[in-house]
Amino acid sequence: MFGNDPWWIVTIKALGIFVFLMLCVLMMIMADRKVMGRMQQRHGPNRMGPFGLLQSLFDGIKLSLKEDLIPRQVDRFVYIAAPIIAAVPAFLAFAVIPIGPEVNMFGVMTPLQLTDLPIAALLVLATAALGVYGFVLGGWASQSPYALLGGLRASAQVISYEIAMGLSFVAVFIMAGTLTTSGIVAAQENVWFAVLLLPSFLIYIVTMIGETNRLPFDLAEGEGEIVGGFMTEYGSMKFTMFFLAEYVNMCTVAAVSVTLFLGGWYAPPGVTAIFPGANEGWWPALWWLLKFLAVMFLFIWARGSLPRVRYDQLMKLGWKVLIPIQLVWITGVAVVRMLVLDGASPVVIGLVVAAFTVATLASFYAWLRHVRRERAEENRERAENARRAHSDPSFGGFPVPPSTASHYGSSVLAEPPRTATAAAADRNQKGEEVSGA
Repeated sequence: MFGNDPWWIVTIKALGIFVFLMLCVLMMIMADRKVMGRMQQRHGPNRMGPFGLLQSLFDGIKLSLKEDLIPRQVDRFVYIAAPIIAAVPAFLAFAVIPIGPEVNMFGVMTPLQLTDLPIAALLVLATAALGVYGFVLGGWASQSPYALLGGLRASAQVISYEIAMGLSFVAVFIMAGTLTTSGIVAAQENVWFAVLLLPSFLIYIVTMIGETNRLPFDLAEGEGEIVGGFMTEYGSMKFTMFFLAEYVNMCTVAAVSVTLFLGGWYAPPGVTAIFPGANEGWWPALWWLLKFLAVMFLFIWARGSLPRVRYDQLMKLGWKVLIPIQLVWITGVAVVRMLVLDGASPVVIGLVVAAFTVATLASFYAWLRHVRRERAEENRERAENARRAHSDPSFGGFPVPPSTASHYGSSVLAEPPRTATAAAADRNQKGEEVSGA
């Protein structure tokens, strides 16, 4: 079905995707503020336009009209290119998302999808990995310690959670038998993969929030400790590009979740019994949009409900919890799938599933015991530190230089008292620094 469309149909599809993503960004920013405002018992934006619907548009205009400053000593080319590198891959990934079946568009039968590839699902992972270069390069080119820390955090976070995200895709590939997005959607005609592969779906939900640097995983921005992360030295349109990249990435990973796990454009179960033509014509685009909005609401709910985690907790969750669970789960899915394709008896398949279940529960119990031992050790260490601090007031205190030492590295000139002599004032003018006294 792909590769035969006239150039003007391809242009209309590409332009439609771009307009849809830009409108999604504007509406998502407004929904972020309105929904979280209701969750926190306050009003969201309600002044600009009817019901505050134009607030995001005016915020974008305000940002674009701000003075565009470039700090000194930055790598100007990389500094300017970084926001573009972050934003462009997010738009590219949406090209392989199927929104509906073949429809009649201006007299031409064409699928509601820009294009498809034999490895279309891997293209999504590739573009997600490419987008992090914008964050890393932006932090490095800014020549700021806060921006550099934010860039390093973003790279480590994306690497950690992209592995778990890719492993979620593997289970889908095994069940669908194809890497094309249209083929994966077609494989869910009867049962969604969110039901068959529930652990993969739940882990994907966690990894997509970590991949987009959203709360509670927005450690790359970390306003409380590194000011604004990789965006600290950016303003005006360059800051807007980073902002745009974050929200377009949210739209992309939400669309991927709908495609891989929620049946794509197929109507929810039970709808076809009431409405037989639900999966024909333009109706599937409506079902796709409703699923897409539900996943986008999940982003807002997580941001308004969950506190930010520590960076060590973020890394531990990715490497010690999500990845091991995915490896065990994929092994079980592959074995069961192989037995089904080979025509094994239901008894054998049931025994294999029972064995994997027992092994998983035993591993989970061992992990719980390990966590309890760690917490007990931490409590003992905390109690010992409290006892030592009670007996020795200087224990664990902040190291301070002796009162007789000078302030190392200080370039602040001593301010002479008003009653100082002319000789003392003259010595101060010669560049003497503040002493410990």
